[in-house]
Amino acid sequence: MHIVDTTLFYAPHSGGVKRYLHEKRRCLQQHEDILHTLLVPGRSNALIAGGISTLAAPRLPHRAGYRWPIRLAAWRQALVTLSPDLIEAGDPYLPAVASRDAAQRLGIPAVAFAHSDLPRLLRRYVGTPGERLAESWLRKLYASFDAVLVPSQVIARRLEGIGIARVAVQPLGVDAETFHPRQAVLDLRSQLGLPARTRLLVFAGRLAPEKNISLLRAALRRLGAPYHLAIVGGHDARRLDAHTSVLPYEADTTRLAQLIASCDAFIHAGTQETFGMVVLEAFACSRPVVAVPAGALPELVDDQVGVLARAASVPALADAVAELFTRDRGVLGAAARTRVERDYAWPRVVAQQLDLYAQLLRHPRAHSMAAGVVL
Repeated sequence: MHIVDTTLFYAPHSGGVKRYLHEKRRCLQQHEDILHTLLVPGRSNALIAGGISTLAAPRLPHRAGYRWPIRLAAWRQALVTLSPDLIEAGDPYLPAVASRDAAQRLGIPAVAFAHSDLPRLLRRYVGTPGERLAESWLRKLYASFDAVLVPSQVIARRLEGIGIARVAVQPLGVDAETFHPRQAVLDLRSQLGLPARTRLLVFAGRLAPEKNISLLRAALRRLGAPYHLAIVGGHDARRLDAHTSVLPYEADTTRLAQLIASCDAFIHAGTQETFGMVVLEAFACSRPVVAVPAGALPELVDDQVGVLARAASVPALADAVAELFTRDRGVLGAAARTRVERDYAWPRVVAQQLDLYAQLLRHPRAHSMAAGVVL
């Protein structure tokens, strides 16, 4: 079986989608009867069946190296040339349209993975009209896919609520060998110039508005000493104030695992998370997590593995952090690690996905059914 994954969510400093694709690829390469190809934007054209293929696309300024495909025909033809048995599109943009068209031409299943919440994203920037436009677009686009995968129940409910069918929850996973409590080898407090008694929290991710970095910083200011926040995701190491430091973005997952495993707890204030892979990475490192009750985070964080704040506000987040340090963080971390090993190790997650693929290949829909849909 030849599987092709394609997306524009792939860049030198991109996060969860890229990690998902690399981990999925690593697992699929263990199967002798599976060929996996990744098709993503790049500087030049290079089609490599079974490898990481690129199509030339212009770079978006100030967007962490992301490139935006603009040649639909070229993307569609590349997919046809690769001749897969199944295509998975990891975004709702041009690669998804090309995937739909190529799958119909080849007579094969097409799967969409809704990694982002496009309606909510557009509502944030252009209001309700943008949200409604995005919902209409997704209804038309996803009608022509054999299945729409989502990483969480909250996204499943949103898509089903706007009339999208064939939605299946496909959780993401974690590399439980790289992200492991044994990675706690760093004297991180000393490196940051902090006292040994510092209660150190870490957040790792893009420094984007939806990550609510300002909320994290304000909560730590409210708490004051001995609490300190280390944000992993900047361009260089620097101290922002007495309560917050920034550490460079870490493409090296081993280094990221060391940073997470070497703190007291992980903290996340993002309100737009469709899954929260970095939360699983903290769990795998036996770190308890403090999070806000928004997006998919409540599906991962409960009182067995951390503290879910009562609201996405400064007082509530500060209270949640303080509560965490009244509890046995060793017990919470051990429970978090057990949960990862049981439910979220990548081989288990990818095996679940392969079962879905096999069902689609055994019982294909009529791939000409969406030929009349024009996007």
